[in-house]
Amino acid sequence: MRSPRGGRWDTSRVPDVVVLPLEQWEALSNREAVIQLDETPPILVVEVVSESTQTIDYRSKRSEYAVLEIPEYWIVDPIQEIVTVCTLVEGFYDVVAFRGQECIISSTFPQLDLTAEQVLAARRN
Repeated sequence: MRSPRGGRWDTSRVPDVVVLPLEQWEALSNREAVIQLDETPPILVVEVVSESTQTIDYRSKRSEYAVLEIPEYWIVDPIQEIVTVCTLVEGFYDVVAFRGQECIISSTFPQLDLTAEQVLAARRN
């Protein structure tokens, strides 16, 4: 996925999870699997935090993904045992954090029935 970094627009990010409309996903199978800046942004991007990526996942990617107008960005943090859902509102992300048995609330997937604990446990399984 093309992403602006340090004033450059020719860089890319490879998120841990990307959710795309089916048509867009199928189109990527016929070419280089890079979502260009002039294409529809992903519906959802999920990043899983590690010791080495904390600052990047919480700060750098959040601002980059806002510029790309990605409507929802999740930060799954097994270190702090928290799932942060960032929802794009007028160019900035509103942030809600979920822990333990709290049900994750997603405006992109309103019928989602997952707790933070379930998402965090998936990494351990």
